[in-house]
Amino acid sequence: MTRPIEGIKIVDLSGIIMGPYATRILADLGAEVIKVESPQVDSMRTVKPSRHDNMAGTTLNLHANKKSIVLDLKKPEAIDICLKLAAGADVFLHNMRPAAVARLGLGYARVAAVNPDIIYCNAVGFGREGPYANKAAYDDVIQAASGVPSLFTRARGEPDYVPSALCDKVAGLTITYSILAALLGRSLGRGGQEIEVPMFEASVAFNLIEHLCGFAFDPPLEEFGWKRVLAKERRPFKTKDGYACILPYSTENWDAFFRFIGREDLIGDSRFATHPLRVANIGFLYGLIAAVAPRYTNEEWIRFCDDNSIPASPANDLADLWEDPHLKAVNLLGYAEHPTEGRYRTVGLATRFTKTPIDVHAPAPLPGQHTVDILKGLGLSAERIDQLMSSGAARLAG
Repeated sequence: MTRPIEGIKIVDLSGIIMGPYATRILADLGAEVIKVESPQVDSMRTVKPSRHDNMAGTTLNLHANKKSIVLDLKKPEAIDICLKLAAGADVFLHNMRPAAVARLGLGYARVAAVNPDIIYCNAVGFGREGPYANKAAYDDVIQAASGVPSLFTRARGEPDYVPSALCDKVAGLTITYSILAALLGRSLGRGGQEIEVPMFEASVAFNLIEHLCGFAFDPPLEEFGWKRVLAKERRPFKTKDGYACILPYSTENWDAFFRFIGREDLIGDSRFATHPLRVANIGFLYGLIAAVAPRYTNEEWIRFCDDNSIPASPANDLADLWEDPHLKAVNLLGYAEHPTEGRYRTVGLATRFTKTPIDVHAPAPLPGQHTVDILKGLGLSAERIDQLMSSGAARLAG
């Protein structure tokens, strides 16, 4: 059985997380992804600890199902190889700033000249038409620019970052659906095209989905921000033996909760009669949960909540996820053997396809592991390959 997009070929010049996350998803879906790396390799490869250089733990999952070729794009011969790859590809992806990709001679016009049907994706920090176009962009910068720290200010009193590469991954998902949409458009006869995915704009749009609220109206009906999620009391609650999310939501949920804690007097209270009224008084309600949560263990809370269809979960540690019975049952997380790195933990794709299954079918490559095979696939002679390797235009490893 073939995978969903088997037969699609992607040339990926991106690094760090944003682009590689997108191409990992596309590789899982069946695309042939050729990761073009510089002799200095993708910096995410060098994160410590690791068993061997350039094979960090993140790399083992982020670059699974891909092939790797090392090209020194400062050399004209390497640019020619890159264009040969693009000529036979469906997608060309990079995350360089506009001026940098233009200096290399790998802009859309040149790539489209060798392959008019190419889907050419610019994964950038800021849209090219704006004044920030040539600014450097990393996840912290985009979190700051897109307003993430201001949400912490409203909820906790001071700005902070989400301890996750949030904006990189939001942009990565945006890249994924944008490339798939462009490929679908091409299959419908609309041809190849250039697309742009800016981290800043993608993250702003992501953050404003729920936080526009009354600020959506002009003039504003109130300051932006969804009160329920910005409540300072919104956090995992301390229970008798740990922490848990306990989230009564509907009127029925709250009535069951009030009975359970012996506060029947709150059933029918006009302050909590509807969802908007509960949101207006969410600080009191979350404070009430915090006060009574230590009475019971996590197991007791989850049993009560499940029996009453109240959303709830223990506040899991990341290390606990491999033992989660649900994740075990759906096979999202697992273990595998890497040819050089040994046993490692795997993270799959959450989507399930009934007719075109997906899996981890190839381990993350060493830098340049497929350089020679890829060059041979382009029809280059052994002599020409030796010349490219001797000049440093192509390499086996970083």
